[in-house]
Amino acid sequence: MDLPFDDEQDFVDAQRGFLAALDDTLIEATDGRVVWDLGPYGDTSGDAPTTVNPSLWRQAQLNLIHGLFEVVPGIYQVRGLDISSMTMIEGDEGVIVIDPLVSCETAAAALALYRSVRGDRPVTALIYTHSHIDHFGGAGGVVPNGDPGDIPIVAPEHFLEHAVSENLQAGTAMSRRATYMYGTLLPRGPEGQMTCGLGPAPSNGTLSLLPPTIDITHTGQELVLDGVRIVFQMTPGTEAPAEMNFYFPDFRALCMAENATHNLHNVVTLRGALVRDAHAWAGFLDESIAMFAAGSDVSFASHHWPTWGTDNIVDYLSKQRDLYAYLNDQTLRYLNRGFTGTEIAEMIELPPTLASSWHCRGYYGSVSHNVKAVYQRYMGWFDGNPAHLWPHPPEEAAVRYVEFMGGAESVLEKAQQSFDDGDYRWVAEVVNHVVFADPSNMAARELLARTYTQMGYSQENATWRNFFLTGAQELRGIEVAGPAGQNALALMAHISVTQVFDAIAIRIDGMKAAGQRFAINWTIAETGERHLLRLENGVLSNAVNRHADDAVLSVTVPRSQLLLLVIGLVTLEAL
Repeated sequence: MDLPFDDEQDFVDAQRGFLAALDDTLIEATDGRVVWDLGPYGDTSGDAPTTVNPSLWRQAQLNLIHGLFEVVPGIYQVRGLDISSMTMIEGDEGVIVIDPLVSCETAAAALALYRSVRGDRPVTALIYTHSHIDHFGGAGGVVPNGDPGDIPIVAPEHFLEHAVSENLQAGTAMSRRATYMYGTLLPRGPEGQMTCGLGPAPSNGTLSLLPPTIDITHTGQELVLDGVRIVFQMTPGTEAPAEMNFYFPDFRALCMAENATHNLHNVVTLRGALVRDAHAWAGFLDESIAMFAAGSDVSFASHHWPTWGTDNIVDYLSKQRDLYAYLNDQTLRYLNRGFTGTEIAEMIELPPTLASSWHCRGYYGSVSHNVKAVYQRYMGWFDGNPAHLWPHPPEEAAVRYVEFMGGAESVLEKAQQSFDDGDYRWVAEVVNHVVFADPSNMAARELLARTYTQMGYSQENATWRNFFLTGAQELRGIEVAGPAGQNALALMAHISVTQVFDAIAIRIDGMKAAGQRFAINWTIAETGERHLLRLENGVLSNAVNRHADDAVLSVTVPRSQLLLLVIGLVTLEAL
C-alpha cells in the first residue's frame, strides 16, 4: 500500500518542546572508549538513498532527532542519547528520573543536559518501568558517585529477578544475536546500520544495577514521590516479564513504559527471549485506555516521542491495542484451519487503518516474525508435518541438498541467474546450503553476502536489515562476537545464590559427568544460607536449606567469591 509520506505530524511531535541539544554527541568512557556518537550517521535530511527503505529512512530521521524536550511544564525528556529515552519529573525538592538509559555515561550526559537548562536539581527518586537493561543500566550515572544512598528506587514486582535471570540462562547466545539485531559491528549510515527502529542503537558504556527499594505489586497502587502523585498499572508478560505503566494525575500525563511505542514491537525478539503474550498485551493496553486516557493530555514512553491531546492518545493506544490483538487473533484463526506459522506469516496483512498508521509499522517487530511467535506460543516449534519431525541438522542436510542439486557449481550457476532476476529470498535459501556444505567455498560466500546485502537494503524493518547486513559482513570474514563481558559483575552482583548454582548447572557437560556421583555442602559466609549441590545422572541439582552427611566436600564461601566463580574470574580450586 502507499504510505502517507505527506503526514508530517510525527516530525512536529518529535521536535515539540525542544530546549537544547549537545553541541557534540560524542560521549566517551574514562578509558577513552566511544560510548555514544550520532556523528557517523551523517546528514539524513534528504530523501532516502537507494540503499535504505524509504519508510525506514523516515523512522531513522525521527530517531536521530536528539536533545532535551519539554513534554509538559515539569516533565522533560532527553532523547537520542541512547536507544531509550530518559524522563525527568520535577518534584518539590528535586527531580524524579524515569529509566536512566543503558550506560552510566549516557545517563550522566542526559542529566547534565537537563540541568544545563533547568538548574542543578538533585535526583530525589528513580523509577524503572521494566526489567530490560536499556531502562536501568545507567542508574549509576545519575546518582552521586554511583551511590543512591536513601533515594527511593521504584520498580515493578519481580524486577530484580528478571533483570538478571535473562543474562544467566541464555545470555551468551542472546548477546551474539544482539550483535546481529542491533547492527553493533556495522558502520553507521546508509550502507550499514540505520538505527534499530526503536531508537538509534544501544550505547556501549558502563552498566550498573541499583536494586529497587520499593516494589509496585498491584494495579491502582499509588505513591507520592517528592510531592508527585503517581498511579500504577501492572503489565506483566507484555513487552517484558516485569513491567508497569503509570499516570501522573497532577500533570495529566501517562507513561506507557515500552508497551506503546511508535512502531510495532516484538512478540518475540530476534535476539532471543521467551515468547510474549500478544493477547495479554492488547488487554493491558485496553485497561490503560479505560483507566487513564480520558484524564491525559499527553502520553509518553521510554522510546520515541510523545503523543499530545486526549483524542489522539485514545486513537494511538486503541490502534496499538488492536495491532497486537489482530496478530494474535488472526494467527489463531489460520492455525486452527491447519496452516503453519511460516504459511501464516505470508498470509496475514494488517487492515488499512493499522497499516497506514506510522506507529504500527514494523520497524522493530514485524508482522512476519510476530505471527511466527504467536504460532510458537500456542503450538511450539513443530508445524505438524511429519517430514519436519526428524530433519537432518543443517550441515548434514546441506551436503545432501547440494549433491541432489547437481553439485556446488551447478547450484551457484542457477543461483546467480536467480540473483540477476532479483529473487533474493530463493538465492539465500539455496546458497546457504552450499556455504554450510563447504564453508571454504568463497564464491558461494560472496554470492550469499551480496544477496544478504540486497535483502538488507530493501527492509523496512531495522532489525531485519541489521541481521542481513551483519550476516554479509561475517561471510566476508569479519568475526561476529557478543559484547565484551567487563560489565557482567554489575548485573551478577544482585543474583540470588540459587541463580548462581542454576548458572553453574547449565555449564555441566552431561555425558562427561554421567559417570560421576557426589555431593558438596555450601554455606554462604555472610548469612549462613545452606545449599546442597548433588551431581548425579549428568545433572547438577541444588537443594536449598539442606546439607548431606555423604558430601565429599563442605565449603563456606563469601557470596562475592561465589559470584566470581560463576563469571569465571576465579576457579573452584582457588576458593
